[in-house]
Amino acid sequence: MTLPSPEPGRHPLLDESPLPYGLPDFAAIDEAELEPAIRTAIDDHAAEVAAIVANPEPPSVANTVIALERSGRALHRVLSVFYGLLGPDATPARLDVDRVVSPLLAAHGSAVMTDQGLHARVDAVHSALESGELEVDDETARLIRRHHRDLLRAGAGLDEAGRERLTAIDTRLAELTTAFGENLLASTAELAVPVTDEAELAGLPASMRSSLAAAAAEAGREGWLIPLGLPTVQPISAWLDHQGLRRRVMEASLRRGSTPEHDNSPIVLEIVRLRAERAHLLGLGSHAEHVLAVETAGSPDAARGLLLDVVDAAVTNARNEAKDLLGGEDRELNPADWAWESERLRADRFQVDDARVRPYFELERVLRDAVMHSASELYGLRFAERTDLRGFLPDVRVIEVFDDQRDQPDAGIGLLLLDYYARPTKRGGAWMSSFRDQSRLLDSRPVVVNVMNLSRPAAGEPTLLTMDEVTTMFHEFGHALHGLLSDVEYPVFSGTSVPRDFVEFPSQVNEMWARRPEMLARYARHVVTGEPIAEDLVARMREAERFGEGQATVEYLAAALLDLAWHSLTLEEAEAVTDVDEFEARVLAEAGLDVPGVEPRYRSRYFQHIFAGGYSAAYYSYFWAEVLDADAAEWFAERGGLKRSSGDAMRREVLSRGGAIDFLDAYRAMRGADPSPSALLRRRGLDSSVVGGREVATAGRS
Repeated sequence: MTLPSPEPGRHPLLDESPLPYGLPDFAAIDEAELEPAIRTAIDDHAAEVAAIVANPEPPSVANTVIALERSGRALHRVLSVFYGLLGPDATPARLDVDRVVSPLLAAHGSAVMTDQGLHARVDAVHSALESGELEVDDETARLIRRHHRDLLRAGAGLDEAGRERLTAIDTRLAELTTAFGENLLASTAELAVPVTDEAELAGLPASMRSSLAAAAAEAGREGWLIPLGLPTVQPISAWLDHQGLRRRVMEASLRRGSTPEHDNSPIVLEIVRLRAERAHLLGLGSHAEHVLAVETAGSPDAARGLLLDVVDAAVTNARNEAKDLLGGEDRELNPADWAWESERLRADRFQVDDARVRPYFELERVLRDAVMHSASELYGLRFAERTDLRGFLPDVRVIEVFDDQRDQPDAGIGLLLLDYYARPTKRGGAWMSSFRDQSRLLDSRPVVVNVMNLSRPAAGEPTLLTMDEVTTMFHEFGHALHGLLSDVEYPVFSGTSVPRDFVEFPSQVNEMWARRPEMLARYARHVVTGEPIAEDLVARMREAERFGEGQATVEYLAAALLDLAWHSLTLEEAEAVTDVDEFEARVLAEAGLDVPGVEPRYRSRYFQHIFAGGYSAAYYSYFWAEVLDADAAEWFAERGGLKRSSGDAMRREVLSRGGAIDFLDAYRAMRGADPSPSALLRRRGLDSSVVGGREVATAGRS
């Protein structure tokens, strides 16, 4: 296939890419052009907004609301490229640019969203809609209400002094969240655990040792190097027989964001205070109130209630699990040892461990015969590698996605980029992002990205996955499907542009296919012999699924309640907090989550989701979404599992609609009933009779 050549004078960042689907021309991007391009795009967007405000015609849907929706396309393009590169490959040059442009972008965003002329025009259109003078289709009505709401939430209704202070707060928060992420990235790399005595690696399979040796070589070190992932408990701890090394790994993990050169403590405190002040300016009691007003949960009390309702059962299970692991010994379990002890007992009790299972989960087979196959069965999708298209790094794959249900099945619906391997410049964790979003208004098709941090095998060796890594692949692919199957008019509603406590629902429900027996029989084949995974091993894996659920639930609840506690502080309360460790200890004790042996999934200084990501006051959303996910999983099972009719319903009511729906109404339309929390309790093995003394109830709003 011959690809179009760049037109003379075309800017690779600011202008529309000539490549298929508007895929950015990564080869043409010069890092030196990033900052100038962002500055230019900011100026262009400001001019576009000024033109809307200066329009002498009376405000209308077309000349105000849709014009606002169309504005800033160049800025969106360049930022999609910049941040799409920064997460997986944070080079020093890009970090420098981020440090410079973050406050500029925050100030620009505040200036646009608090522009009194813009607010007046949008308010006029909104008033006409609400009074019945204006008749539009449902999605356009939602667009009008969305822009009107967002302007008010950004401070457009404040007086001049309030708007100026809000702009200053937003600018400073942009600087602080950038600094938090930089500190975390640097300290995570700095604290990677070196090993020079191979005897300390006892318990690790040869393939994992090879990847640690490769990591050391890449870092210019002798021996082996254990990189650190995002959560507190590092997955490698389950394999390390050497207790001293396990504890060194745990110590390093807990120290992230607190080293003298990269201390996030003052940053956390200032972020919390500024967010509280911002909420106060907007007439709200806390940042959590501000965030949850537009989530499906509706209020901090609703989110906190869901979490607190399961604390007693989770803690009881975790304490019983600790006793089980200790075999009756009268001592406390060290957090560094929990994963290792648990893996030993699980392997003994169920004859299932990662060493036994990993050879059945080779990356390419999992991708093709499991992750993509399930999407094909459910939604009629086909996937084809585009070796003629270049990703942003040599090992990033580009996949074209086709839809057999479209009138022209050979016309692709979008591109999927896959970036699976860890690198020192990649932030921890796994995520989905996009370089382009679907929109009929802009005639735009999606270009989405799935990112993971898998250990790269030694040359010539296959990439073998744990069951957790397989599940993560399905999870992120669920997000990708949400982006790829979007079918909306307006870009603000495209794909995953939905509340935080709903966005995880499609991704979490997609995880269910990883463990379905019929799917395992299809894709889980031994990497050497090709033999399918034995049915008795699958049965034992299913029996072992709930093993350790108490500890896993406690570590998650601890992090989610820490997030809500930080962001539920009033301005006065936030100013009174001076010690991060003391605050954490008090919150965990008051919630009954100071369980010996169990650390929160994230401590504040390395809680990237809430201090350098978009999940502030919303980390609870994974659990909230799991209520929907568990209920929907039972619905899929009742309808026969991997059936096109079920996929069509999920696609029609949820995936294709993005943010252009009332979210719980959409769920009801798919499910035919309200979500039941009983399914989640059954999945986690928690008895509803002891969950807070009552059934969990969901409350919601769009």
